[in-house]
Amino acid sequence: MEPGTMNSIVARFRGGSLSARALRSTMFTVGGFGTSQVIRLASNLILTRLLFPEAFGMMALTMVFMQGLQMFSDVGVAPAIQQSKRGDDPEFLNTAWTIQVIRGVCLWLAACALAWPVSQVYGEPMLLLLMPVMGLTLVIQGFNPTKMETANRHLMLGRVTALDIVTQLAGIITAVLFAWMFHSVWALVMSGLVSSLVQFWVNTAFLPGPRNRFRWEKQAAHELINFGKWIFLSTLVGFLYHQGDKLILGRFLDIDVFGVYNIGFFLASFPLLLGLMILRKLLIPIYRETPPKESAENYAKLRKMRLLVSVALMGLQAFFALTGVFLVELLYDPRYEMAGAVAVMIAIAQLPVIVGLTYDQAAVAAGDSRDFFVLQSARAVLMVAGLATGVMLGGLLGALIGQGIAMILAYPVVVWLARRAGAWDPLHDVVFAGVAVLIALAAFAVNGQEILTLGASVMR
Repeated sequence: MEPGTMNSIVARFRGGSLSARALRSTMFTVGGFGTSQVIRLASNLILTRLLFPEAFGMMALTMVFMQGLQMFSDVGVAPAIQQSKRGDDPEFLNTAWTIQVIRGVCLWLAACALAWPVSQVYGEPMLLLLMPVMGLTLVIQGFNPTKMETANRHLMLGRVTALDIVTQLAGIITAVLFAWMFHSVWALVMSGLVSSLVQFWVNTAFLPGPRNRFRWEKQAAHELINFGKWIFLSTLVGFLYHQGDKLILGRFLDIDVFGVYNIGFFLASFPLLLGLMILRKLLIPIYRETPPKESAENYAKLRKMRLLVSVALMGLQAFFALTGVFLVELLYDPRYEMAGAVAVMIAIAQLPVIVGLTYDQAAVAAGDSRDFFVLQSARAVLMVAGLATGVMLGGLLGALIGQGIAMILAYPVVVWLARRAGAWDPLHDVVFAGVAVLIALAAFAVNGQEILTLGASVMR
C-alpha cells in the first residue's frame, strides 16, 4: 500500500470530527462485539458439554421474564442522556441515576411477586427460586453509573468496550467453574450475578467523570419522564417483539427442545445483535448531529453509512443462513443437532429486518419517541400473531415461518417512520430486498432437508 494512502486512512480516524469519532467508535463496537461473540461461543461450547439442554431451556425462560421486567419498566434513561441537550449536566445525570436505582429495586420486587404464577403457567417449579435470585441482577444494574451513557453519547467507546469484555469474561469464568463443579442451571445464575457486580465495579472505577449521587431535580425529572413515556411504551411492546418467540415457544415446546431452539437462536442472531448494537451506540449520535432532513449533504453521508452497515450485516446473515446446519454439526454434540435447522430459519426470518434496520433510531434521535413506539407496536402485534398462528398450524417450523412473514408485513411501517425522519432510501431497500430473496432461496436449496425435520419437533 502506498504511504500516501496509508496516511490518508490514518488521518480519517484521527481528530474530533463526527466522521472520525464515528469511524473509531465503529471500529471499537465491531471489534468489541466480535470479541464478545467469540468468547460467548467458546463458553457456549464448553457449557453445552457440562450442562444438559434442559438447563439452557430453563435459563432462557428465566431470562425472558428478567428482560421483560426491564423492558416493561424502561423509562428511556439511556436514550434520553444520549439525545438531550443536558446530557452532560451533573444535575440531569444524577436525577436519571436516581430514577434508575429506584426502578432496579422495584424490578426485583416484581420478580419475586411473579415467580409463583410464572412457575405454574409454564409447569416448571424451579422458576420459583430462579426468578427472585436472578432478579438481584436488576438491583445491581440499577446502580450502574451514567458515565456509561455519556461515553456512548460522545462516541468514546474504546474503554467502554474493554470494560464490557472484562465483565463478560468474569461471568463466563464463573459459569464454567460452577458448571464443572455442580452441573446445574445455577451455574448460569451465578454467572449473571457475578457479571452484574463486575460491570458495576469496573465502570464506576475506570470510566472518567464524577460518581453519581442521589438527586431529584424537578426540571430534569420532567424531561426524563416526558421523553421516557413513549420509550416506556415502546419497550413494553418491544418485549413482545424481541421475546415473543420465547414466551410462546416456551409454552408449546418441551423444555429440552426449547433449550436446543435457544442454541440455534444464539448462533443465528449474531448479525442482528451487531446491527442493534451499532444502532444504539452510533446512530443516535450520528442522526442527532447530521439530521437527514437538514441538508442533502447530511442525507448523502447517512446513505453511505447505511450502505456499509447493510452490506456487512447482510453478508453475515447470508453466512449463517447457508452454514447454520454445518456449524452446529461441527461444533455441538448430537443432542443439539436440530439447532442447525433452527439457526438457518431464524437467519432467513431476520433478513427483512436487516433491510430496514438503519432507519429505526432516526425518530428517537430527533426526540420523537412516539413514532418509534408506533413502529415497535406494529412489529410486536405482527410478531405475536405470526408466531401464534404458525406454531398452532405447523409447530416449530410454522412458528419460524410466521416470524419471517411478520417482519415482511412490518416493512410499510418502517418506511412510514423513515419518510417522516427524511431518512428513507428506496433504492437501498429494493437492492437489499433482492439480495435477501436470493439468500433465502440459496439457504433452502442447501439446507432444505434439515429444515423439514423441524416440522416433527416435539410439542407439549
